Amino acid sequence: MIRIMIVEAMGLLRTALRAVLSNERDLSVVADIAADEDILAVARRVGPDVVVIDVDLTGADTRSVVERLGVQLPGVAVLALSGHWTADSLRRVLGAGVRGFTGKDLSPAQFVRLVRSVAAGHRVIDPVVAAAVLNPPLNPLTERERQVLRAAAEGLPAREIADRLYLAHGTVRNRMSAILRKTGARNRLEAIRRAQERGWL
Repeated sequence: MIRIMIVEAMGLLRTALRAVLSNERDLSVVADIAADEDILAVARRVGPDVVVIDVDLTGADTRSVVERLGVQLPGVAVLALSGHWTADSLRRVLGAGVRGFTGKDLSPAQFVRLVRSVAAGHRVIDPVVAAAVLNPPLNPLTERERQVLRAAAEGLPAREIADRLYLAHGTVRNRMSAILRKTGARNRLEAIRRAQERGWL
């Protein structure tokens, strides 16, 4: 029996992953937790063979968590999920010891196959992830929007961004709205993170 722990902030997706995995005779979900819970403490308690972790939504630093999992539970395999893989984000988790990489749009049968593969000691990568990394999407942000987002990444409020870039305060607000729309982010911190992950800054 392969023991699996799921780390996913979105309750609906977490429930769906649990349902898919629990439907298999050789797989057992021993824990499913939100990203802001103590991942290492739960893993030590339940002793999973595989940890499925959403690297987009974890509150903790994913690389640090995965590295510590490898030290404290050396037999555990990590399967990383992301909806936005880039060459940089792939390298980052690869360096932390992640064994498998997948997007979020694969079929249940494909997902189960990946879980079994990492549990068996194989390094696996979803072909969709490989294609996304090798053929990254074009940067949708204009140069001015990148300037606004870089200033926001420094922690500057909108008025200071406007002063620095010689823009009206309303223009900065409009640019930020466009940035949120193009990155699919809910707020500027998420927009900064997504743009950095995708190499758009």
